[in-house]
Amino acid sequence: MKLTTAGESHGKTLVGIIEGLPSNLPIDIDFVNNCLALRQSGYGRGGRQKIESDKIEILSGVRNRLTLGSPLAFQIVNRDYANWQPYMAPEGADVSQKRLTKVRPGHADLTGVIKYDQTDARNILERASARETAVRVAAGAIAMCYLRELGVQISGYVKCVCGVEDKAFYPFERLSEAKEQPLFMLDGELQKKAMQLIDELRVAGDTAGGIVEIRVKGLKSGFGSCMQYTTKLDSILCGALMSVQAIKGVEVGMGFGVAYKPGSLVHDEIYLKDGAYVRTTNNAGGIEGGMSNGGEIVLRAAMKPIPTLMKGLNTVDISTGQPAKAASERSDVAAICACEIVAECVTATALAEVVSARLGGDNLREVKERYSRLP
Repeated sequence: MKLTTAGESHGKTLVGIIEGLPSNLPIDIDFVNNCLALRQSGYGRGGRQKIESDKIEILSGVRNRLTLGSPLAFQIVNRDYANWQPYMAPEGADVSQKRLTKVRPGHADLTGVIKYDQTDARNILERASARETAVRVAAGAIAMCYLRELGVQISGYVKCVCGVEDKAFYPFERLSEAKEQPLFMLDGELQKKAMQLIDELRVAGDTAGGIVEIRVKGLKSGFGSCMQYTTKLDSILCGALMSVQAIKGVEVGMGFGVAYKPGSLVHDEIYLKDGAYVRTTNNAGGIEGGMSNGGEIVLRAAMKPIPTLMKGLNTVDISTGQPAKAASERSDVAAICACEIVAECVTATALAEVVSARLGGDNLREVKERYSRLP
């Protein structure tokens, strides 16, 4: 299974192509669109989300809501393109307008301009934008449709917003409650505190990041491999999360905490109970030796504060070489809820690729039969 994406933030459309899906997989379009809506939600978002109302349009590979086994192509139309067509149209555009030369710290602007020999950071930021994650959410929701057929579930919540941290550990069944909250947090008092902080940052022209926790339940053991470093499951999942714009750190299970404790308090001891191997703790986060061990997979990703600040950061105008204040391209203060949804979906896509690689199968019946035979 493989996902390819294309499209610019203010271009005509965002496009995705998924190869390798088995035939006869039911595609829940309403579920996909709900995930897209959740990506646009959350306390601290800006005006762009009022312009766009993302919906998936499947172009090929599906008939009567069932996959055909051929590549599944889809698009998410950018409604804002109507306002940007004079400046973004591939057929011809006025590129002297909407130029961005006051490159923004923390963005791809300056490095991209140098790498791709540009004089306008617009040619970089349009693709580097987090708008691209809409495609990955749609693809990830389709991957969840695939994983659900095998009994594998993915969920998550916001664990921290700019230092306001929830240190509790919640059962998987409670995680879905987070999506009903304005900031996807499960502790009401901490959520109020975080929302107040976001309000203060908005007044100050500043931004916030945070931490999201993603959990996977129901995956059998043996996915991933210890034989090649490129096939280690934790490497694949962490790499997928690190590919998301603004993610600067990922940990599995106890994560960085393992460096502060002795081995006797880190490693999950193994017991034999009723003929089955069991662990009473899950510090490994469901992955040992690069392979799933049958326990819940626990992942946490750290999102940096949005680097476009309304008050602007010190930078250089590349057209003049003079000091300047960085341009403001958006007005989000916090996009941590969007980050949580994106993190769930990229985890689903990466996991579906791993599962598909092991199980193979041209149709869903074959895939399910092969998975049912695994211990």
